[in-house]
Amino acid sequence: MSSDKQHLNGAYYGPSIPPQKSYHRHGRSRDCDCCGCLCGCLFSLIFKVLLTILLTVCLAAFVLWLIFRPNRIKFHVTDAQLTQFDLNTTTNLLRYDLSLNLTIRNPNKHIGIYYDRLEARAFYEGQRFASQPLTRFYQRKKNTTVLAIPFKGENMVVLNGDKRLSAYESDKSSGTYDIDMKLYLRVRFKLRGIKTPRFRPKIECDLKVPLDSSGKASGTFETEKCGLDW
Repeated sequence: MSSDKQHLNGAYYGPSIPPQKSYHRHGRSRDCDCCGCLCGCLFSLIFKVLLTILLTVCLAAFVLWLIFRPNRIKFHVTDAQLTQFDLNTTTNLLRYDLSLNLTIRNPNKHIGIYYDRLEARAFYEGQRFASQPLTRFYQRKKNTTVLAIPFKGENMVVLNGDKRLSAYESDKSSGTYDIDMKLYLRVRFKLRGIKTPRFRPKIECDLKVPLDSSGKASGTFETEKCGLDW
């Protein structure tokens, strides 16, 4: 017994006991960090690609503009003949007979123009009283085209307010009428075989047209330059 007690109370010389390890779950946070980093890199790459494409397109457009120097298309109403413009202020019925000649000048050396849609509309005191579709056509480079635009018929024109009625009476007394002509277009441009998408400009012409009664005009129509609204 004494020898056994001495053995048990003595020092322990067996193999060392390994220390206990503590485990922490880091897998989820690492996945989130990797996902965020990947998304950030992807967005940065997309932004750089789009920016590069945009700069390339702008540079190409600028170079083409320097090479070809496109000029603005010119529109003029060169002649107008008004033989009837009678408004019944009781029934608001307007009878009219108006003919216009519109000149379109393409001054560009390298650009042709497709006029896919043309519609002319006539207005008096802000009220539309006539519209006329025109035949579509292709205009070559350095070309001048003359379009005949006839307006004839009758339509309702309501001149509300003393100001508009007074303007009509004044025009009737002077024999010259303030008539607006607007041309609605759908055009494409052709540059050495390349066709652009369609654009929809609007042409606005403010006219003063004398009434021609029995072959005698009460005034002289002057060549009118038209404004282009893109």
